[in-house]
Amino acid sequence: MRTAFTDSAEVAHFIDGQPFTGAGTRMQAVFNPATGAQARQVRLAAREDVDAAVASARKAFPQWADTPPIRRARVMLKFLELVNQHKDELAAIITAEHGKVFSDAQGEVSRGIDIIEFACGIPQLLKGDFTDQASTGIDNWTLRQPLGVVAGITPFNFPCMVPCWMFPVAIAAGNCFVLKPSERDPSASLLMARLLTEAGLPDGVFNVVQGDKLAVDALLEHPDVKALSFVGSTPIAQYLYETGARHGKRVQALGGAKNHMVVMPDADIGQAVDALVGAGYGSAGERCMAISVAVLVGDVADRIIPRLAERAKALVVKNGMEPDAEMGPIVTRQALERIEGYIALGVEEGAELVVDGRSLKVPGHEGGFFTGGTLFDKVTPQMRIYREEIFGPVLACVRVKDFAEAVDLVNAHEFGNGVACYTRDGHVAREFARRIQVGMVGINVPIPVPMAWHGFGGWKKSLFGDMHAYGEEGVRFYTRQKSVMQRWPESTAKGAEFAMPTAK
Repeated sequence: MRTAFTDSAEVAHFIDGQPFTGAGTRMQAVFNPATGAQARQVRLAAREDVDAAVASARKAFPQWADTPPIRRARVMLKFLELVNQHKDELAAIITAEHGKVFSDAQGEVSRGIDIIEFACGIPQLLKGDFTDQASTGIDNWTLRQPLGVVAGITPFNFPCMVPCWMFPVAIAAGNCFVLKPSERDPSASLLMARLLTEAGLPDGVFNVVQGDKLAVDALLEHPDVKALSFVGSTPIAQYLYETGARHGKRVQALGGAKNHMVVMPDADIGQAVDALVGAGYGSAGERCMAISVAVLVGDVADRIIPRLAERAKALVVKNGMEPDAEMGPIVTRQALERIEGYIALGVEEGAELVVDGRSLKVPGHEGGFFTGGTLFDKVTPQMRIYREEIFGPVLACVRVKDFAEAVDLVNAHEFGNGVACYTRDGHVAREFARRIQVGMVGINVPIPVPMAWHGFGGWKKSLFGDMHAYGEEGVRFYTRQKSVMQRWPESTAKGAEFAMPTAK
């Protein structure tokens, strides 16, 4: 499927309702990871371009914030209709620049659509509380108001879904938004910008700034940016959280992950194998909710490892647009080299390399950034391949003796994004969900990504900030509460009062 966005030689910014070339002269190549060839270039923003985007958003904010929530919701409803119409076009753009298989890209767009649908309910979500006669002749109520100009910095692995975690809720709540997408796969952001304009969103309410660290730092330091959302690695999340706080911003920074799946001896082995293969190797492991560690309890390891090895070797790895593809390429050559470097490190550390996915070649795509599924057994918590986020199709198996050791192992890890447990025992499932120190838990669900109305977020070094993404937590993040106490002159006859007021 061809579009004006993926056919164009240059990916630019989108500011004040139109494409924007800007002052920046630096360019970066955007590759088709299935072929390894450069597809186009993305223009990297100068600080002046960030300033222009923020200025456009600031100018648009007063009128947009004063627009009744129901009218903002109608714009979002039209946007929802347009995204549904262009779902496959968006998915094709994602596959062309990220590499994930087309069906997975379609699923990503669908999960983004869920958030847009949620944002259409903003009139209900913005309702406040009211207390009649809080004190004699006084009423008290609360309302939530938008912050102003807010920004989102989003990762390469979900160029549609993760921005949709942010801007639909932020815009519906009355804010104006500046998106800084990943420079590795930037084109989806421009199609979404065009669809928002077609939906009737006023110019300046949504802006896109392409760029790298320079653009990120400009947003962090800009005094008119009131809040910033981020999804990416833990070191960058912590940097954004600390820097944003120093500049007086509200920050929601989602970091890295090392998601475990505990397989109990009583689990359905077939279901567990399917779950580990899909969650470990789907999207080439480039998901913040991918399962990268299998925690195998008791004798289950000897029963499950041979079946995992068989499935890993049989993975259909090819261009993501091929209908039978199960796994596509890695997003860039640098990412591929980093992943395969971790595999070599695992061998050096003494892990048992059961299946080696390195040096895979796909016929007709010899220049593509491909690797196969890799499987390690007998991994220990001291190894770097256990401790660090690899972000690739590498599944590490750790053997433990019992349920208590499995829980302690997961809880000791510095990341706490997602976790799963496969069991047929209801008591074990309940205890696991209660005792595990992780933000998102699946019981016989390998990738427990919450639905749009629940919110997404991890614990420990997987989240910096107090509020999760989307859902009601997202509404709270993009708004601030105001409390109003009201009394009319007819009810006042006392004159000046010098004591702390109390309910009477």
